[in-house]
Amino acid sequence: MKKISDSSTTKSSSQKTRYVYNFGEQTDGNASMRELLGGKGANLAEMAAIGLPVPPGFTVSTDVCTYFYAHGRSYPKTLAKDVEVAVKSVAKQMKREFGGRDNPLLVSVRSGARDSMPGMMDTILNLGLNDETVEGLASISDNPRFAWDCYRRFIQMYGDVVMGVQALNEESECPFHALLDNMKTSLGKELDNELTAEELQELVQRYKKLIADKTGKSFPQDVYEQLWGAVGAVFGSWKNDRAILYRSQYGIPAEWGTAVNIQAMVFGNAGDDSGTGVAFTRDPATGEKVFYGEYLTNAQGEDVVAGVRTPKPIAAMAKELPKNFTDLEKVRTRLEKHFKDMQDFEFTIENGRLFILQTRNGKRTGLAAIRIAVELNKEKLIDQKTALLKIPAESVDTLLVPVFDAKAQKEAKLICTGLPAGPGAATGRIAFTAAQAEIEARKGNKVILCRSETSPDDLKGMLHSQGILTTRGGVSSHAALVARQLGKVCICGAADITINYERKTLTANGITLKEGDYISINGTTGSVYQGLIESADSEVKRVLEGTMKASESYTYELFNTVMEWSDKYRKLRIRTNADTPAMAQTAVAYGAEGIGLCRTEHMFFEGSRIDDMRQMILAVDGVQRREALKKLLPMQRKDFVGLFKAMAGRPVTIRLLDPPLHEFLPQDDAVRRQLADKLGLPLEFVIDRIKALHEENPMLGCRGCRLGILYPEITEMQVQAIFEAAAELLTAKKPVEVHPEIMIPLVGFKAELADQLAIVHRIAEQVMTRKKIKFKYMVGTMVEVPRAAITADEIAEHAEFFSFGTNDLTQTTLGLSRDDMGLFYDEYQQKEIYSKNPFASLDKTGVGKLMQFAVTNGQKTRKDLKLGICGEHAGDPDSIDFCHNLGLQYVSCSPPRVPIARLAAAQAALRAAK
Repeated sequence: MKKISDSSTTKSSSQKTRYVYNFGEQTDGNASMRELLGGKGANLAEMAAIGLPVPPGFTVSTDVCTYFYAHGRSYPKTLAKDVEVAVKSVAKQMKREFGGRDNPLLVSVRSGARDSMPGMMDTILNLGLNDETVEGLASISDNPRFAWDCYRRFIQMYGDVVMGVQALNEESECPFHALLDNMKTSLGKELDNELTAEELQELVQRYKKLIADKTGKSFPQDVYEQLWGAVGAVFGSWKNDRAILYRSQYGIPAEWGTAVNIQAMVFGNAGDDSGTGVAFTRDPATGEKVFYGEYLTNAQGEDVVAGVRTPKPIAAMAKELPKNFTDLEKVRTRLEKHFKDMQDFEFTIENGRLFILQTRNGKRTGLAAIRIAVELNKEKLIDQKTALLKIPAESVDTLLVPVFDAKAQKEAKLICTGLPAGPGAATGRIAFTAAQAEIEARKGNKVILCRSETSPDDLKGMLHSQGILTTRGGVSSHAALVARQLGKVCICGAADITINYERKTLTANGITLKEGDYISINGTTGSVYQGLIESADSEVKRVLEGTMKASESYTYELFNTVMEWSDKYRKLRIRTNADTPAMAQTAVAYGAEGIGLCRTEHMFFEGSRIDDMRQMILAVDGVQRREALKKLLPMQRKDFVGLFKAMAGRPVTIRLLDPPLHEFLPQDDAVRRQLADKLGLPLEFVIDRIKALHEENPMLGCRGCRLGILYPEITEMQVQAIFEAAAELLTAKKPVEVHPEIMIPLVGFKAELADQLAIVHRIAEQVMTRKKIKFKYMVGTMVEVPRAAITADEIAEHAEFFSFGTNDLTQTTLGLSRDDMGLFYDEYQQKEIYSKNPFASLDKTGVGKLMQFAVTNGQKTRKDLKLGICGEHAGDPDSIDFCHNLGLQYVSCSPPRVPIARLAAAQAALRAAK
């Protein structure tokens, strides 16, 4: 069991089995108890404690969720009694009775994970209504229509979430919605709130019949049966497909579990002086300090979030409900000052009285995350360190991505506008379903997911899309909320668009597009365009390249501020993986402090040199091979001169030839014939040599240091080119400082490294003698096979540095090719065997232990052993955190990931310091 850290409660042995925590007149928790109460429960307790108008309720802790799954979906013996006591306490505070005929208490039952998972788990509202209590609610409210509206909503939610009506339905359309739409059509009415009490009463009977027909069970009338059904459904939804996918996407461990929050209902659908809404203390799309959100009068919360009705902007409340708007402004200020972050909060107004139903740190776009953090610091609400920790490192990427080319956008055909919900520019093929979006993405096509409104079931399609476009809903709808978190471009509430799912068409203002046609959306302005629009570089990139003044871009100012803060606090050095001067220059502009991986094999594909490389590979002996290598030497030397110049004295780690030789040879018969003709060789000879070099498993074959051992002349040529380039720059009229680091790949035995090391030192001495100059260099290895990690103490006798090549180290440790993982990854993800893709985020418990072993034992042999990482994991924030704690000196990632790595490294240092 978790220990309760709340200082406001007495720490006694009885607390070890406590499962229920109240908020309201008596509040047992606070915001620090997220692990036990979940984010929602902890914040409800905190708001109640500081006196905000929170309807009373209680939280069933995450410990119960753990127990629930460990004991066959059953509950601790004491829980039923504890819940009953808590329900009576809520009823007493509300002066109502749960299940009471005359003055019934209704409650909501909601999930509450430690980290917010919007829309992924189940919610039930208006619980406690039955055929008797609905009459009581009608009587005390003096509003029968309101009471029956609540009842039909409850039956629909309960029938779907708890009794599984939708899952049993053969049609994709929700059967409850179908009954509602049919009734409105038959009565000639458009909106739900136009139905009378009598019509809603008839709808309730139809809903109950639907449940009986689909499930063979009657809708439960006992309120405690309803309550336990709802609690079980919420706990059960922790492991539904949506939640599993979401947790995998955001690295939320399954063992955390969810809490369940049971709270007295307040009613936004009680009349025209009632309403409900979602508000943000700042604009979650841009980060601007404005009151942002929307509301509906005479409605309940799901009407806003689900996007069924397009709500009004929060500013309109100043005229429609001025007192409530003033109260909301006060709440907005108080929440942000107390929680010291942009808040996303839900509110309900019941007969003119304001209630706050929940608050959480608001989901935001990358741009907004950076702007909010920087401006909260300027406002002296948080310090620099706190500001840095509030920015998801991946957010930086959103400042670097392209935007629509201004000229191309002006010339494009505007078909309509909607509400800008996720900034940026996206273009792609129209997909009307999540499944189609996935199909198009797997073909390599860019996709815009177009829906009337999205639901949590659309998450997979949203993940595969560049942008999301909906015809209904507002900026706090499900589509907008999830898109912002995913960093997707999003437009909601494009009401001029009509989507016909059967015909697979999208129509707006006389223009009809079909599924698969191109569409472009500008999530910053809300504009929707026909066709494909070319994009342009971001403002940050234009400033870095000198085509735009820094003073003209507030976005660049934000970027620069965060980078300066990051460099102030990080310990890790940030290098880049670059093979050309252009790549190196881009990386330096983004803040790279050296090259951690130059893949020399990439240099051989440029221009006609591939033919010289092929001639070398096809050589039958060392003499022929050396002749071909003579042609490649000046090309390699020129490459390294350009690279060293671009890095201007920064260290450059150069990996010697790594891939198997057959990868350079043509597989197409026509190209083989052209090669044979060009080299003056018989075609049969070329074909025979290619067959002879074929490997059954190239990843585990003749590659890396094995090539240099079999063909030492290849190593000789490469290191000669490196050292001659260094000598040329060091002796130039304007000398350039050079720090070459030669990396021997795929070493598993110290003798392999010793063999190649002897060649490197011999060639270095020859060049220095011939050029009459002395220069420093380092020689190390890429640790990418388990044996290298296990024998690190031996290998460190010869290696001056280790660079972990975690792409291959992951493959060889897991016995898994990253190219074949797609065959089973989805299943492994659903079963939570893999919490994350091991090729995207480092497998700390497997590969990470090998790295730890290598670091510890390598440093025992060589105390000054330099340590780095150059696999793709070096650009992953979670992996960077691990590398910091492992004691590496640097990470090396692709040029566009350098800013992300700078921020992630700072965050790792700040977390470690805590």
